[in-house]
Amino acid sequence: MSQETWLLVVAGAVVALATLTGAVVLAVRVIRTRRMLGSLGAGGRVAFYGALAYTVLPVDLLPDPIYLDDMGVLAAALIYLTRLAHRRRVAGRPAVTAPEHRPVS
Repeated sequence: MSQETWLLVVAGAVVALATLTGAVVLAVRVIRTRRMLGSLGAGGRVAFYGALAYTVLPVDLLPDPIYLDDMGVLAAALIYLTRLAHRRRVAGRPAVTAPEHRPVS
């Protein structure tokens, strides 16, 4: 192979690795919002599980080595969940519902 071909292969690998890293970071942030799902209602649950399912399932708008569409879906879900939690806090409702701890008798 020529030097130009190797350069394209390496550049493609770097871009694929960068988008994979971005998708993983966004997925971790979305998963961390899982603790708020109890108080965010059905829309929050659909956004959370829908974004994770879209990221994991092999059916995508773009082929899987290119994670730009997955990153977009995860970012949109994260923005939606963050705004939903903020609205709940502003309305005076807690964004996170902690389970009640009862003493064992």
